[in-house]
Amino acid sequence: MSRRRGAAGRGRPLRLATLLLVGLLAGCSARPERVADSAEGEIVQPRRPASAVAGAQGKYGIDAVYDPWEALNRRVYKFNAQFDRHLLLPLVDGYRAVTPDYVEDRVSDFLANLGDLRTLINAALQLKVGLTARTLSRLMFNTTFGVFGLWDVASGMELPRQREDFGQTLGHYGVGPGPYLVLPVYGPANLRDGAGLAFDLAAYSVIDPLNYEHNGDDWAAGYATLSAIDTRMKIGFRYYASGSPFEYELVRNLTTWARELEIGK
Repeated sequence: MSRRRGAAGRGRPLRLATLLLVGLLAGCSARPERVADSAEGEIVQPRRPASAVAGAQGKYGIDAVYDPWEALNRRVYKFNAQFDRHLLLPLVDGYRAVTPDYVEDRVSDFLANLGDLRTLINAALQLKVGLTARTLSRLMFNTTFGVFGLWDVASGMELPRQREDFGQTLGHYGVGPGPYLVLPVYGPANLRDGAGLAFDLAAYSVIDPLNYEHNGDDWAAGYATLSAIDTRMKIGFRYYASGSPFEYELVRNLTTWARELEIGK
C-alpha cells in the first residue's frame, strides 16, 4: 500500500503537467477569430505594428487593448503559429483521416461532458442558480442516459451547453482583465484569465473525473492529446491566413472584446 501511494505521489506532478497541456491546447476552443485558410498556406509576417499607422494615441481603436508586453507577446504569437502549423494541425488531419465521423462525434460529446464540470463549478461560484441547476441536469442526463457523455441527450431536452470558467468568475466579481497576454500554445488571454486557467486546471485535478490515480499517467497523456485534437478540429482559424499585416492587433482586439461580452452576459 505504501509503495502504491508513493508511486501515486510521484506521478501527480506529471498528471498536473498533462492537465496544463490540456488546458493550453484546448483553450483555443473559446477563440472567436475564424478566417478561411490561405490558398498557398504561407505565413505572412507583418512589417510594422499597427501603432505606426494609427499613431501614438491609437485613435483608430487598433491599440485600444492594454498590451505592455507586446514585444514578448508577438514572439509567443509567432511560436504558436509554428507549433500549430507543424505539429497540431498535422495531428488533426491524421485523426480526421482515420476516424469515422460517428466516432468523432462520440469523442466530442464525451469530452464536452467532462468540460461541463468546469461550468458547473464556476456557475455555482458566481451564484447563478439557474445555470448551476441546468448544468447539473446536463451532467446527470448525459452521464446516465447518454452513457457517460458519449451522446449529448441533454441538448435535445432544451438544456443547451453553456461555458463558464474561473476567468469569467473573477470578471463577474469585478476583477479587471489586466495586461493582454499571449500564452504559449493556448493563445490570446490576459493576466486575469491566465490565473483563471490555472485555477480551473487545479480544480479538475482535485476532482479527477477520469481517476488518474488508478489509471496512470499514460491515460492522462492520452486524454490530453485527444482533447487537444478534438478542440483544434472544430476551429477554422489559421494563423496568418487573414491577409492582413495587422493580424496580431485584430486577434488581440477581437478576443478581448468577445471575452468582455462573455463576462457581461
